[in-house]
Amino acid sequence: MITPDILTADALQSVPRVVVALPREQAFRQLVPRHCHQRAQFLYAIEGVMRVTTDVGVWLIPPRRALLIAPGVAHELTMLTNVSMRSLYIAPAALPGLVAGCRLIEVSSLLRELVQALVAEPVEYPIPGRGEHLAALILSELGAAATVPISIPWPRDRRLVRVCEAIMDNPGDTRSIDEWAFHAGASARTLMRLFPRETSLPFRQWVQQVHLADAFCRLARGDSVGSIAAALGYASPSAFTAMFRRILGKTPQDYLAEWRVPA
Repeated sequence: MITPDILTADALQSVPRVVVALPREQAFRQLVPRHCHQRAQFLYAIEGVMRVTTDVGVWLIPPRRALLIAPGVAHELTMLTNVSMRSLYIAPAALPGLVAGCRLIEVSSLLRELVQALVAEPVEYPIPGRGEHLAALILSELGAAATVPISIPWPRDRRLVRVCEAIMDNPGDTRSIDEWAFHAGASARTLMRLFPRETSLPFRQWVQQVHLADAFCRLARGDSVGSIAAALGYASPSAFTAMFRRILGKTPQDYLAEWRVPA
């Protein structure tokens, strides 16, 4: 039996339950070093924003979004604010449709409440019982969760990494490809060739993914569309909104309207 004083992610991997929950409070700038799990992980924060880094990509996770991480995927976490984290560890067989790697998903109000309720149950909740029913409902909601088409593929070439790190640190940087090439110590043609080869995205599309990820974090904390557009270097709120809608099918205002409904 696992007691609260030894409640760790490693200890939860072998608990004889299909879904187990782990709450954690993490401080701003806290780093969780690279690690992996035997189970799939549902990584979610009811408050705050975190960054997840794997060998192949980076994800920014604000409230109302969660990352599904397949078993065995090595990842590192960085807290971009104080974070109230809620993790679920799920037996792989319980998510037969889970793709390899990571998937960013929408978190419905129902799923949020189910996660909170399971956190309040004992780790080895009685079977049959309330915890078992909550776990079944969580799996149902995960199966129906919409994928958010935002991910930031990460390169390996050191020249490209230098450029990508600088853009991640300052998403509103408006340097041209020629200026970035000078920063990287390469030619513009080389950078233009490396981006799709290393990330599967052309330079501009890669930058747009960074902008979308950053915009969701800003929207989640209540920033206005105008201030987000300015921070990301767009000429006007309408130009930013057009990019946002073209990729996601909704405007930032649509998301703000949805998020004003209490979660």
